[in-house]
Amino acid sequence: MNITCAIIDDEPLARELLESYVSKTPFLTLRGSYASAIEAWGDISTQPVDLIFLDIQMPELSGLEFSKVIPVKTRFIFTTAFSQYALDGYKVNALDYLLKPISYSDFLAAAQKALSWFEKTTQATPATENDIEKDTQADAFFVKSDYKVVRVRFDEVLYIEGLKDYVKIYLTTSPKPLLSLSSMHAVEEHLPKHPFMRIHRSFIVNMNHVEMLERGQIVIGEKHLPISDSYKDSVQDYIRKRMLQGRI
Repeated sequence: MNITCAIIDDEPLARELLESYVSKTPFLTLRGSYASAIEAWGDISTQPVDLIFLDIQMPELSGLEFSKVIPVKTRFIFTTAFSQYALDGYKVNALDYLLKPISYSDFLAAAQKALSWFEKTTQATPATENDIEKDTQADAFFVKSDYKVVRVRFDEVLYIEGLKDYVKIYLTTSPKPLLSLSSMHAVEEHLPKHPFMRIHRSFIVNMNHVEMLERGQIVIGEKHLPISDSYKDSVQDYIRKRMLQGRI
């Protein structure tokens, strides 16, 4: 398997070192090397790569900030000189974390970890790139979970939570969520735009089950789900339109 990658680091020597490491790693193909996240954004937003080696401390836009706006299918490995950022890296689902100065052995170990992740995802879902298939009746979808294939009606879904390699699907019909190997992007492609809405990198909600909005959070039952800044306008527009139409 071949992994396309990019390097983002404001230190020229650090970029050159990573470029040399990529060049001698057979399964990596370098698509771009950038001095800042802002410089990289134009290319990566239009032509996403599989993996980014991403410095954390950079001017204007940090690696942590950039990791929250990159395309969903793109994964990243953080590179930094400061070990205190490790926990933050894993909070935003980094595949790995490399502490500078980076040796090739450490780089290769992280790259192989990324390769294993991509191979596992591809092997698990060769036909559709995810574990979710639409029902032909268009009112449900099928989910692979615990070695079973479960039919889930759209109206039974409360909300969906994205984890590192999996999604959790919370239902009205079960106290426990369905756990499935898939990405949030793959799930979103199989859901109808109404009533489902993305409110956060990690959450998609069924707006028909929303009980209230409170202090930047959506309330479904006893759960309070955060609305991220990038989705606030669309959520507010959705609510405003239905208030005007007298539906709420």
